[in-house]
Amino acid sequence: MSQAASPALRALLSHVIDYAGTFPPARLPCRQTIDNYGRYRAGPHAWMLRWLVVSASDLGNVPAEYDGLLSVLADSDQPRAAAIESKRPLAARKPVYCEVPQEQLDEVKARGCLAKLRTGGIQPDAIPSVAVVADFLRACAQRQLAFKATAGLHHPLRGEYALTYADDSPRAVMHGFLNLFLAAAFLWHGKNAIEPLLEETDPAAFRFDDSAHWRDWSLDAAQIEAARRHFAHAFGSCSFEEPVHDLQTWGLLS
Repeated sequence: MSQAASPALRALLSHVIDYAGTFPPARLPCRQTIDNYGRYRAGPHAWMLRWLVVSASDLGNVPAEYDGLLSVLADSDQPRAAAIESKRPLAARKPVYCEVPQEQLDEVKARGCLAKLRTGGIQPDAIPSVAVVADFLRACAQRQLAFKATAGLHHPLRGEYALTYADDSPRAVMHGFLNLFLAAAFLWHGKNAIEPLLEETDPAAFRFDDSAHWRDWSLDAAQIEAARRHFAHAFGSCSFEEPVHDLQTWGLLS
């Protein structure tokens, strides 16, 4: 365990990353992705790691030892999976995260599924605005509908970054995972005006100790744990090392 992580930061980031190395922009071979996931599970920051994200077509390449640790992109239940990620609500005996338009969230809730929010991509126009993200989070909170996020959350803080690993990558302002998950936690506890937090680009506006602080807002670790458990579950990322490295550079992790 990293001793640099404060109680509040640990509450915010415990099991928060679903590793999706085969997906863009990393696009790693399945075998390399599996090896990476095993190495991260044995590493000092394993407490930040949740599931391995794979497509149903790659399941045949995943060893049985990872059964129950997989989030599978599929349109039907998968017995080896801990969760399913789908473009529509479906019946399964496990969590199903549905990537659907906001107007379909009532159906998602009625079917006993969960929500999925796409927060970026490999082109600037794939990144939703702060207003769109805030509205989606509020819609989920109003329904007490838990969600996961996916794509474009490699960095803790909102800012301009390269969208791929190519030398000529397009650049754009990307959402930060600390912005998003803190905003979700505050929203869960009654703070509705989350746009300024989602827009925040100043690292000095954040502080973590026994509580998480953004400007004059604060939540203690127990409140954050409740928001994570009931509302803001995780985010998918094709990189585990990049989020960890950025947190280390910021001085939040050793």
